[in-house]
Amino acid sequence: MTPAASYSTTGPAMGWLSKAEAWLDSKGKGAWIAAMVLGFVFFWPIGLALLFYMIWSKQMFGKSCKRHTRHGFHAMKSSGNTAFDAYKADTLQRLEREQDDFEAFLQRLRDAKDKAEFDQFMDERSRAAAKEREEEDA
Repeated sequence: MTPAASYSTTGPAMGWLSKAEAWLDSKGKGAWIAAMVLGFVFFWPIGLALLFYMIWSKQMFGKSCKRHTRHGFHAMKSSGNTAFDAYKADTLQRLEREQDDFEAFLQRLRDAKDKAEFDQFMDERSRAAAKEREEEDA
């Protein structure tokens, strides 16, 4: 799924914000940084708001470590010691697996929290509907 496909507009006021966010997401981190710098240049509160949003939503630091590990360290020159190079490769693969597992765990936690909040909402809604029916019957 593309980042733009995961966004939905909830109304006319939020439509252009969602579209702008999806467009910036599709262009990558550089577009977010450019938008933030332009925001500071033209009207500093906009730049500050974008900076806070990027930090809050993990746009700034979300996958940078994983990308660096997968593309930066593997491209490093061999040390000349095959045993050490094999150990290094195994360790990096293990760390990548652990990072993937941890990110999957965090996603499951977020999903469980979302489900709990939704279940609570539905319970409150059904209690309110039942109370409303009781009041109508009385």
